[in-house]
Amino acid sequence: MSVAAVAKLTKAEATRELGRLRAEIARADEAYHAKDSPEITDAEYDALRRRLEAIEARFPDLAEARPIAPGPAGGFAKLTHGKPMLSLENAFDRDDVERFFQSVRNFFVRPEDVARVERDAIRLVAEPKIDGLSCSLTYEKGVLVRAATRGDGAVGEDVTENIRTISEIPPKLKGEAPERIEIRGEVYMTKPDFLKLNAKLEAEFLALPAEKQTKNRRRQFANLRNAAAGSVRQLDPDITRNRPLRFFAYAWGAASDEPEGQWDFYGRLKAWGFKVNPLAERVTGIDAALARYARIAEERAELPYDIDGVVYKIDAVDLQDRLGFVGRAPRWALAHKFPAEQARTRLNRILIQVGRTGALTPVADLEPVNVGGVLVARATLHNEDEIARKDVREGDTVVIQRAGDVIPQVVSVLTEARRKAAKPFVFPETCPECGSVAVRPEGEVIRRCTGGLICPAQAVERLRHFVSRDAMDIEGLGEKSIGEFFADGLVRTPADLFKLKAGMLDGREGWKEKSIQNLLGAIRARRKVSLDRFIYALGIRQVGQATAKLLAKHYGTLDAWRRAMEAAGDPGSEAYADLTSIDQIGPSVAEDLIAFFAEEHNRSVLDDLARYVDAEPFVAPSARGSPIADKTVVFTGTLEKMTRSEAKARAEALGAKVAGSVSKKTDYVVVGSDAGSKAEKARALGVATLSEDEWLKLIGG
Repeated sequence: MSVAAVAKLTKAEATRELGRLRAEIARADEAYHAKDSPEITDAEYDALRRRLEAIEARFPDLAEARPIAPGPAGGFAKLTHGKPMLSLENAFDRDDVERFFQSVRNFFVRPEDVARVERDAIRLVAEPKIDGLSCSLTYEKGVLVRAATRGDGAVGEDVTENIRTISEIPPKLKGEAPERIEIRGEVYMTKPDFLKLNAKLEAEFLALPAEKQTKNRRRQFANLRNAAAGSVRQLDPDITRNRPLRFFAYAWGAASDEPEGQWDFYGRLKAWGFKVNPLAERVTGIDAALARYARIAEERAELPYDIDGVVYKIDAVDLQDRLGFVGRAPRWALAHKFPAEQARTRLNRILIQVGRTGALTPVADLEPVNVGGVLVARATLHNEDEIARKDVREGDTVVIQRAGDVIPQVVSVLTEARRKAAKPFVFPETCPECGSVAVRPEGEVIRRCTGGLICPAQAVERLRHFVSRDAMDIEGLGEKSIGEFFADGLVRTPADLFKLKAGMLDGREGWKEKSIQNLLGAIRARRKVSLDRFIYALGIRQVGQATAKLLAKHYGTLDAWRRAMEAAGDPGSEAYADLTSIDQIGPSVAEDLIAFFAEEHNRSVLDDLARYVDAEPFVAPSARGSPIADKTVVFTGTLEKMTRSEAKARAEALGAKVAGSVSKKTDYVVVGSDAGSKAEKARALGVATLSEDEWLKLIGG
């Protein structure tokens, strides 16, 4: 169904459609973030989100939050970024870029703002999107003091000592420098250096005695991105020192003195001693931006480093600040990706994987083929409808692509090469893991195992989710180990992880004294964890990282959240009204939260975990001097001096909680023109109401 057809949906149809879309997005997020194994392309993911956003725009009361980027990996200490370091929205064609320009135009309402950002007047900086490892470098009084990877955008890995070994990163800024600034950029490797490094690693491997060759795997890197990331993430800085790494700077984070423009900042970077990509250029309007994209695409093959697209950033910093962020990305920047690379290969089998929510996902087992420098042996088939639509059969010759140069998918089937004996694939109606019936609810594309707690695949996947990087982040527990521990009865529930002892692991294949102690130490370190991580780790359907943070922020403590969720089981209760009043949390997510707490086993899991894990109360980021910090604000009616989106973004930046409905807990209701029932309810409850001018005066304009 097209986005245009959204206008024809009834509210009941919209509710079902949103449930389907959220389930697909949640599964895609889990595959990408928790498993490092993406199942759909960037383009398909963005299409799902665009349709979901279009429906939510028509039915705001059904809107809910969505997850954000992946968390930091293990092995290094963690560093908190002074300012979020989030990912970018992707564009794949002119229509996507058009939508970006239009979204910027629609964000503002005052005539002087609108005139400034009319489509052909938006000034941008366009530059190549380097395929490497994003890092943030903190300088104090001009001296490099810390360096971190991007991680989850809020917390990254401390790679300071390794970063100091890269010659293109100055240990001290030249000339006049601010008191404190975070410099962001990309660590990368050139193509000639990459080939030399792999040749060196291969030579070192072949020089090993035969018996050592059999015990060691070849250490060559698959592509330039892996080479850069793997070289920075070495526990021994001397190894990093001997790797040919380079650095392009392109942004700033927290700073005591912010620049006025993106382009002007590049001049400051050069003066401080950084390299800025020479292909970066300032352009005005969409046609100039697309022309720059086309020129960079033409030069791509001749560049000494890998790029996978062009990034557009609004030049004016004051506009960047006002536009702010939405979900996982800034509103003022866009990554325009290059078309995907493709290859042909044989599809040997269609496998069915069972996820933690019981979703049955088809995966193509392929004859390994090189696509864009990466050997691909598995690719997503999405769901049974896609298999039928493309008529994919075992034994077929198929076209594979890695959209955005990352995610393998089956694009099409070469039916002319099909064997006569090939039969249409019959999607199973029972779970391949536990034999339970697999049902497909009306209006959804996903078939799910009904086995629930008796399905070993779901149980194992829940445990894997619990220990994953974005959840409890327990180092040393990979997918294989969790599967083995579950099969042997060592770990059946999350709390069992905290009951592990050295004697239970002694003698197990692959587990020596040091690795056992490292694991037990990592588990001990997670006995205290933030409330939002704890909520996300429980694996509740539709509760991703963003929703977990909303819940943690709203309820504050684990006990308060649990009491509220159990009380919300009554749809007529104040607790249910309070839950669904949280901005971006609607009836669908509320239903899944209530269902989780209605299950006795889940309550027992929480009781058991409470004996071992301290979920720390939520502490909101500091909003110094803000008159609305920790206040709950509701906007209603039409605002004249800013759009609703800008008003919400401003309130959240000042530490307020933005709610979608009025309750006794609401502190302020900002009333625009044509305000309806929310204003009336506020007056009935005695909640303070503010005009738009009064609101602007309160927050300082």
